[in-house]
This record gives sequence, C-alpha cells and structure tokens, in this order.
Amino acid sequence: MVTIIGNGMGDYDFKNISLDISSFHKVICDKNFKKDGANILKLGFKDAKEYILENYKKDLLYVVTGSPYFYSAGILLAKKLPKEYVTIISNTSSKEYMQEKFLINDKDISSISLHGRSTIDLENFLTNIYTLVLCDKDTIPKIKEAIKYLQPNDLEVIIGYKLGYEDEIIEQINIFDYSYNAFDMDQPYVLLIKRLYEIETISKDDDFITQRGMITKQYKRELSLQLLDLKPNQLLWDIGAGSGSCGIQAYKRYKVRTIFFENQELRVENIKQNLSNHKVVDTLLLEGNAQDYFETLKIDPDKIFVGGGGEKVIEKLPYLYERLNLYGIMLINAITLKHLTLMLNILNQHNIEYEVFSLSLTTYKGSLDLVEPQRQLFSIKIYKDKI
Repeated sequence: MVTIIGNGMGDYDFKNISLDISSFHKVICDKNFKKDGANILKLGFKDAKEYILENYKKDLLYVVTGSPYFYSAGILLAKKLPKEYVTIISNTSSKEYMQEKFLINDKDISSISLHGRSTIDLENFLTNIYTLVLCDKDTIPKIKEAIKYLQPNDLEVIIGYKLGYEDEIIEQINIFDYSYNAFDMDQPYVLLIKRLYEIETISKDDDFITQRGMITKQYKRELSLQLLDLKPNQLLWDIGAGSGSCGIQAYKRYKVRTIFFENQELRVENIKQNLSNHKVVDTLLLEGNAQDYFETLKIDPDKIFVGGGGEKVIEKLPYLYERLNLYGIMLINAITLKHLTLMLNILNQHNIEYEVFSLSLTTYKGSLDLVEPQRQLFSIKIYKDKI
C-alpha cells in the first residue's frame, strides 16, 4: 500500500505530517529533506517512481512538497498504480496558503507552473483576476519577457518567498525592474499576480493603429481565424502582419502564442503600440524580411497565417508547409488575382492540396444608402494531414 502525502508549507521536513513515519516500511522523499533514518529513502523523482512501482504492495509513504494535488509528481505516480493500493492525503498548497493570506475566492484565481517548464499556459495566465505562478530560478526572466508589452500599472505582483519558513517573506515587488534581486531565486517561491486591466475578446477595426489599407477588416479577420481552427497555447506565425490585428485577435479570443513578421518600419511601430494597447503577452515581433527568419526559428508552428509579405514569401509556401506541425493549418489570403494565380501555381507544382474560399461584401453608407463594394478576399486553406 502506497500512501502519498504532502508536507505542506515550510522547510524540507516532516513536521506538518501527522503520521508516524517509523511505522512505514520505507519513507520516500526528495533529496532535499533533512531528516535521516533507516527507513528513509531520499530519491529524485525518476528513482522514486521506479522504486514505488516495483514495491507498491509494501507499506510505503511517499512525501511530496506542498500538496499532492497541486502540480505534484504524487498525482502522476498515483495514476500508474492500482487504485486499491493508493491513499492520498492532502496538505496546504502554496496556492491555498496565499489565498488565505489575501482572502481570495477560488473563482477569482487561476494557477500555472513554470517550475521546470519553458512555456506559459496562456489559457490560465492573466485570464482571471489573480494568477498564482509556481516558480523556479528562471521564472522571473520568463515572465518579464512575456509581459514586455504591458505597463507597470497593468499588474500588481506579490512574491511569496520561502512560504512557511521562519524567514518567510510576502511582499509586493516591481517585476518590471530589479527589485526582486534581493531574493535568492534558488529558494522556493511563488508569484501572485493581480491583473488590473479589463479583458476584451473582440476588437473593432478602430481599435487598431494602422496605415491605410494595412489591416484585415473585422469580418475578414473573424473568418480567417475561424478557418485556422485555433486552440489555446498553439503557436501561430502571422506573416506580413500589417497592423498585427489577426495575431492580436487570435491571442485575445483563442489564447494562442503568436510570432509576428513585418518588414515595414512604421507598421512595426504600429504593431508594438497595438500589442501594448491590447495587452498581448508571450509574443514575438520580428522586423525585416519574413523569409530571412523562417529557418532561424527552432519551434515549428501549429498554424500559419499569410496575410502579406509579397512574392518572396509566396515562393516560400512549400517550405512553410513543411514546417507546419502534423495536422496544422496554413491560411493564405490574397486580394489580387495575380497573387492568387502565383500561389496556386506554386502549390500545384509541389502537389500540395488546398481549398479556396472567396468572400465579397457590399455595404451601404449614408442617408442615400450609397453602395460601397469591398475588395474581394480569396483564402487558400491548407491542411497538413501527413508528413
């Protein structure tokens, strides 16, 4: 029988555990735990997992930090064991600890872990009033990079440092400067981030700073994003971004991570301002010829939106198709028959299957209901269903 229990908040010890550890055949815990004993095994997770899976019919106690229900290896291990051989005993997690300190309701807080993780869960980061971040020594640089288009008055950040220890510190920091440098980031800590701005999921054309004609109109933008079939935390390449409206709307509505490609200096500055105005996080803006960047990017995209970039980008469509992750989608918008013809010829030459959608819209303006035809939009959708 395996009992999995959290040690709660505080030092690497067993003081918050109400069980008699001497009664167990073996007590398995992290290498950082201070107590020694004949029945205590201090192991890394891989070794602990192997030992428990081989000996789960013996009376074992597996002690994890905090709570086994909060980003814990304990739950991962429990799922690999027969249910009748597992008992889980909870304890206070860092999330519950900070909630009690600041009287935060469950419905007002989300949590993510950046402990040993390279990417931010955008579905839960800054989508609620509060976000609790489980951290390691690299977390604050990652957060700073992710929020570089936000302003200091957009967020309030509290650090919970060495929670439950005698030298515990809970105080506000300015994450945009270096006020956190006083802390040893190798010690356990969390960040409690309060979002101070309102979230809007829909953007109108007037909400974007743009050059004339350098924006995908709202109705076309919505259609394009629907055709891309976006899911949270996917990686989107927005090529020939213009004002950035498509990538920005993709983040606001679908919580995707976007890399913007734009060559024109003024448009780049517009995108920067739009990213700030629309509170977009964890994004990358690349200035210059898009095709010069493609091979420098190590992570393949889940979705690609080509809204511009000229003939040099069109020539790269077969390469972009190859870079797509399996079951990814590339959507190419064309407003001239010249570019549409060039695109289709290249795709046909490389035996890349596609669908073409056409959209035209006529609006009526003024007291006389004057007809104002809009430019027709051709969208080429490519679905990658094989390597």
